[in-house]
Amino acid sequence: MTTPRPHLLGLFAGLLLSGALVLSSALLTRTWMKVADSESISVTGSARRNVSSDLVVWQGTVTVEGSSLLQAQSTLREHTDTLLAFFKANKVTNAALQPILITRLSGQIDQGQRTYTTNRGFRLSRTAVIRSANIDTVLAMDATTGNLVQEGIEFSSAPPEFIWTKAGEAKVEMLADATRDAKERALQIASQGNRTLSRLKSARMGVFQITPLFSTQNAWDGMNDTGSREKTVTAVIHANFALN
Repeated sequence: MTTPRPHLLGLFAGLLLSGALVLSSALLTRTWMKVADSESISVTGSARRNVSSDLVVWQGTVTVEGSSLLQAQSTLREHTDTLLAFFKANKVTNAALQPILITRLSGQIDQGQRTYTTNRGFRLSRTAVIRSANIDTVLAMDATTGNLVQEGIEFSSAPPEFIWTKAGEAKVEMLADATRDAKERALQIASQGNRTLSRLKSARMGVFQITPLFSTQNAWDGMNDTGSREKTVTAVIHANFALN
């Protein structure tokens, strides 16, 4: 009598499931045996902290054009004075002016079979940089820069950069927390092999990640996010413990 095909498929699936369970059990047992037989155990610990930036870096640029260098410089001076007055009116007084960038404007004139390059004037630009711990004040000012354009000033600003300046101070403390986390992980794993921890044999610091709040982003050489005001800081430690 021939066994029905559905019955054969069910029997085959059952055999596969049984084999998978046996294999997973064997792998798990082997893991604990390795812990039990090993003289040391390596684990990775981490510590996380949510922080708020305490410094903002803001940049805004004024650009002018003139048929002559003298004319362009005169206009740039007027527009720069207007920009500084705008900062003062918005309670921002620590703007640092960068050197003036000068670009010669040129054009081409075709005459018969020859092309001539002509001078069309000059473009001058100057950037103001603000570094301030008064983040809310700078952001409020940034929101009203459209008023400068309405006054006829060619103005552009870059997205503000948010910086947490206490990273260096916190790194040591967070690495200690990460080491404690690594020890807890090692204790849990070692207990499964009926072993106890003896001592910390070695520890290697991993990359320090500063990412947007609750972000899962990371980079092999570490991240230092400046686009988000609220951030998550992560410290990692790779530790090796001797076993009793």
